Amino acid sequence: MDPDSFRSTFSGLAFGNVMAAAARDYQKELLAQEKAQASSAKNEEFDLDELMDDPELERLHAERIAALKNEAEKREALKRQGHGEYREITEGDFLGEVTGIGRVICHFYHKEFYRCKIMDKHLKSLAPRHVETKFIRLDAENAPFIVSKLAIKTLPCVILFRDGIAKDRLVGFQDLGGKDDFTTKTLENLLIKKGIISESKDKDEDGAESYSDRGRSIRSSVAHDSDSD
Repeated sequence: MDPDSFRSTFSGLAFGNVMAAAARDYQKELLAQEKAQASSAKNEEFDLDELMDDPELERLHAERIAALKNEAEKREALKRQGHGEYREITEGDFLGEVTGIGRVICHFYHKEFYRCKIMDKHLKSLAPRHVETKFIRLDAENAPFIVSKLAIKTLPCVILFRDGIAKDRLVGFQDLGGKDDFTTKTLENLLIKKGIISESKDKDEDGAESYSDRGRSIRSSVAHDSDSD
C-alpha cells in the first residue's frame, strides 16, 4: 500500500472511531436524561400521594364542600321566597313581601312612563345575579294606599327595605346622572354603595349594557328628569 493510500485509510478509520465514540456518548446522555425524568416523575407521584393523604388538606376540602353546600341551600331557600327574579306584586301582597325579609328592592312604576320601563330593564337584569335581595315591582296606580303611606310623589321610585323598614329610595334618575342611558352596572354600583345588594361575583359584562332613550316622549307634569305619579 502506498503512503498516500495508507494515510487516507488511517484517517478514515480514525474518523470512524471518533464518530462511534460520539454516538456512544450521545446514547449515554440520552439514557441519563431518561433516568432523571423517570426519577422526577416517581418523586412527583410520591409527593402527590403524600399530598392526597394530608389530613389538613382533607379537612380544608371537607370544609369547602360543606360551605358550598350550605350556600346552595341558602340560595334555594331564598328562591322559594321569591328571590332571584323580578316579580310583579299587588298592593295586597305588599306587606307580606317586604316584612320578614332582610333586603327588598321595590320599584313603584307607572305602565305608561318610559323611564319606569328603563328601570324595569335594569332591575330585571340584576335580580338573578343578586339572590340575596328580593326584587319586586308594584303598579303605583293600583296601590294608592301604599303610595300615600310612603309619600311617593315621583316615578320611577325605587324604595330599599331592610327588615321591613324603608331605609332609602331612588327618585327618578337623579342619583344615576339624570339621564336615560345609564348602565346596569351604574345602578348596581349605587345599590351596592347603599348596602341593599352585595358586591357581585358575577363578571358577566352584560350588566354593563346601556338602555338608550329612543326619542319617545315621556308623559310628565314635572321637569324632564322624572315622571309624576
